[in-house]
Amino acid sequence: MARVCILKPDPNYHENWWAEGEVIERLLGDLVDFRFWKDQKRLLGYDLVLPLFAWGYQRDPVHWFTTLDWWATRKLPVMNPVTLLRWNSDKGYLFDLEAAGLSIVPTRMAAHLSDADLIEARTAFGASELIVKPTISGGAEGTYRLRGGDLVPADVKFREMLIQPMMPAIATEGEFSLFFFDGQFSHAVIKRPKAGDFRVQEQFGGSDVAVDPPAEAMALGEATIKVLPEVPLYARVDMVRDDAGTLCLMELEVIEPSLFLHAAPDGGAAFVNAVKRRLNG
Repeated sequence: MARVCILKPDPNYHENWWAEGEVIERLLGDLVDFRFWKDQKRLLGYDLVLPLFAWGYQRDPVHWFTTLDWWATRKLPVMNPVTLLRWNSDKGYLFDLEAAGLSIVPTRMAAHLSDADLIEARTAFGASELIVKPTISGGAEGTYRLRGGDLVPADVKFREMLIQPMMPAIATEGEFSLFFFDGQFSHAVIKRPKAGDFRVQEQFGGSDVAVDPPAEAMALGEATIKVLPEVPLYARVDMVRDDAGTLCLMELEVIEPSLFLHAAPDGGAAFVNAVKRRLNG
């Protein structure tokens, strides 16, 4: 019988991944095992390996990239493909998507984030409030909202960081997340932060609700998937409106996105079918 391995966080990673893991275990049944993402040798022999819960890789990027090399050398059947995982590991991929003609949240790269970089970004964006985030990050770790006059927080000073203007629509309309399995749209949610915050993640008080995405969101999501060199087994496309009302990409997640399967009208059947198609080659 074909076997699927889903990678999970290290034991010391304390965010609640199992709520969704339990859903996936129920959907895939006897097909699936769960292994720690660093347990390289225990991944041999599986027909499909999904790094869906490799949460925390951003805390040990050297080990992560070494692991990707190990998977590639041994030709493990990792989905999404290692080349796509490696590219998606650094949020500089946003510039590639912009170069492909997609609208992204205005973004600048700072190789060694300094207060001078903030001054330049505020001038370039015409915005006093900024968001700074590590290029390799997850779960909003190391991400800060900086109001006019705020300086670089000590723990990210001189790190390689992305700088973006604060998008007010996050707090009003929210952030759209569209989910695709084998390149086909499955479902969408809109995520909102708690009052006074900008982070939409559940651990920071964010909430989500299933939504029928507007036509503009569908167009941007589909266009994002189409520019990729390989069709991902699973992908989440996050977007938010700018001040002009245009939807802009915030993130494309093809490594370890929460899939929000509770919001899928089919209960996750599209995900299961995509997995089985990959198993059947």
